[in-house]
Amino acid sequence: MQEAIATVRRTREIQDRYGLQAKKKFGQNFITEPGVVEKIARSAIDDPSDLVFEIGPGIGALTQFLCEKAQKVVAFEVDPRLPEILQAELGADNLTVILQDFLEAPVEDIIDQFCEPGQKVRFASNLPYYITTPILFRLFESGADIASVTAMMQKEVADRFTAGPGSPDYNALSVITRYRTHVRKVMDVSRQVFSPRPNVDSAVVRFDFIKDHPVRDEKLFIDMVKACFVQPENHFQQPAAVAAGQGACGEDPGEGRDRSRCPGTEPGPGDFHPSV
Repeated sequence: MQEAIATVRRTREIQDRYGLQAKKKFGQNFITEPGVVEKIARSAIDDPSDLVFEIGPGIGALTQFLCEKAQKVVAFEVDPRLPEILQAELGADNLTVILQDFLEAPVEDIIDQFCEPGQKVRFASNLPYYITTPILFRLFESGADIASVTAMMQKEVADRFTAGPGSPDYNALSVITRYRTHVRKVMDVSRQVFSPRPNVDSAVVRFDFIKDHPVRDEKLFIDMVKACFVQPENHFQQPAAVAAGQGACGEDPGEGRDRSRCPGTEPGPGDFHPSV
């Protein structure tokens, strides 16, 4: 493999060559520690035959290692400056770059387009902090046969995803995540390995999807889970209100009601706010 892109020298070299600066609106922070991205790629890919999708490849720090370890990598990129740079810097025959916002992409159709019979589908990404949860729940709720997702995210959010009962970080997000996946933290990542440097530390989490769910009425189950965390001391009464058709605050929400005004109410899996 050519010299790793995930170094301070190579990152600055690529930025200078193309006049490229990180754009805040895309949540861009370039990784400058090759050991981190190598471990993400190693943790994400179980077999070279896996079909790997990356969300937000940036200048290719993680992409470079994914292409080394997998026979086929498909990357979703929203920044129109980057597909040409990725191809020029990586020169990888097994890389396809799709210039499209992942949240607007027909993910199931694209997976069907690239996936061969018997092939495992895996996602790997250094997720932009501001859209971490919407992206993950887009994958959790996808009808596609996805085996796993390995993602770097803000450490505080990772702690909520991986929290177990009894943890102060345990909440509705934790319960719903564990209902849909087997989740584990791969590693913590210091803010010092990014350029520009963010204000928070990160963590890498792997989600292995659970195929069969025992719950008959999934919507009711999720509504009850969320209601339990509105007022934990009264959590036995809250689910009963939901089951009776009332809102999480024990009242009819009504059309157009602002759910965020019910203290502690968390958005549903399909409409989690980026600030979670």
